[in-house]
Amino acid sequence: MSVHVDAVVIGLGPGGEEVAGRLADAGLDVVGVDHRLVGGECPYWGCIPSKTVVRGADLVAEGHRIPGMAGTAMVCADWRPVARNIREVTGDWNDKAAVDRLVSRGGRFLRGTGRLTAPDEVTVEDPDGGETILRASRAIVIATGTEPAAPPIPGLAGTPYWTNREALETEGAPTSLIVLGGGAVGLELGQGFSRFGTAVTVVEAAPRLVPMEEPEADELLMRILTADGLAVHTGAKVVAVRHDDGGFTAECERGERFTAERLLVATGRRSNLGRVGVGVLGIDPDARVMPVDERMRVVSASGSTPGVWALGDITGKGAFTHVSLYQADLVINGVLGRGGPPARYHALPRVTFTDPEIGAVGLTEAQARERGLEVRAALTDIARSTRGRIHRTGNQGFVKLVADTREGVLVGATSAGPTGGEVLGALAVAVHARVPLSDLTQMIWAYPTFHRAIGEAIRQLSA
Repeated sequence: MSVHVDAVVIGLGPGGEEVAGRLADAGLDVVGVDHRLVGGECPYWGCIPSKTVVRGADLVAEGHRIPGMAGTAMVCADWRPVARNIREVTGDWNDKAAVDRLVSRGGRFLRGTGRLTAPDEVTVEDPDGGETILRASRAIVIATGTEPAAPPIPGLAGTPYWTNREALETEGAPTSLIVLGGGAVGLELGQGFSRFGTAVTVVEAAPRLVPMEEPEADELLMRILTADGLAVHTGAKVVAVRHDDGGFTAECERGERFTAERLLVATGRRSNLGRVGVGVLGIDPDARVMPVDERMRVVSASGSTPGVWALGDITGKGAFTHVSLYQADLVINGVLGRGGPPARYHALPRVTFTDPEIGAVGLTEAQARERGLEVRAALTDIARSTRGRIHRTGNQGFVKLVADTREGVLVGATSAGPTGGEVLGALAVAVHARVPLSDLTQMIWAYPTFHRAIGEAIRQLSA
């Protein structure tokens, strides 16, 4: 069957769903295609259910902090309410509400795998093997996202290891867990399971945790996670995995051997451009990311590809829902001919939702120096601030600012602490708008707040 439409959106994660819905709102005949759940990774196996774990784990931790602060407490951590809450927020992994939402806006939905078969044509194979050919007169939008990637460790393939998906679908916390990967996903889930009684071992091949962030974030998390009872090993490359007798064994290059009931692989994600059929656009199907210009138009070796846009994880600009939604605005403007400013990523915010949270925006100090900027950095200790002293238990954190002294603006910042992701908001505005340091020194910072530490760091930069 062949169908002529205005636009086809392949992949209905947060950004793809946003594009399909808003193009339908604008009166276009739009077909959204996805072989998985409409909404993508974020609402079912990512942001939302993982933060449900974080919320439960933080409540457990706060309960343990009551003695010495507010009386006595007995905390009996139980994973079952967490599992129940995850089923609730994910709709028990059912996307009927999301599909109905798209259809109610005038869009159409095809469940299946979409593949480019011409620059203006998408062939959709449904779960039963049938095919529908969609010919798009105005736009094809590729938003197929990424999938959990397992490293090529001998013995790993074929074992019942977990990715974030299996970890968030579990009905019970395991007795023990090895986490491969010390990034956001591994640390959030690792700390979460630990607070529900799981003996957790984190194994990171890089020299430090959250390696893309400031080294001070690694130092803070190492101290906190170790105090929480997690065993954390950095610079530890796993060279073999074995699964037998109902458990896993991970062997490291330098000789360590770790055993646990479960193994969580949180070592990154990968795209599969070949499955999308990007070869018809003149793009290498083995490419790691989809090449796009500053308006999200797909670019091949011979130049831009008229009528084809891409957004989200596959563009390599940051595997975050907020990046996908930001790019969705650019795609919508392009398809509807509205113009608007091009993409800018100089103030990309990111948060690791551990306890303490690690919020960051823009460049790290090392990245700024690598770019040849005239750099000055400042650091303040949250625990030593007035609010930190009031907070007492669970008050660890810091604010770090990275300034370009030649331009007189912030180019990066990190906010780590009990509300690090929220404090980040002020810093993100400053970096995004390139607010002069001279203006920031005149700011009135509310007292006593955690974000008042920003003002102290600003004073250090100006001294």
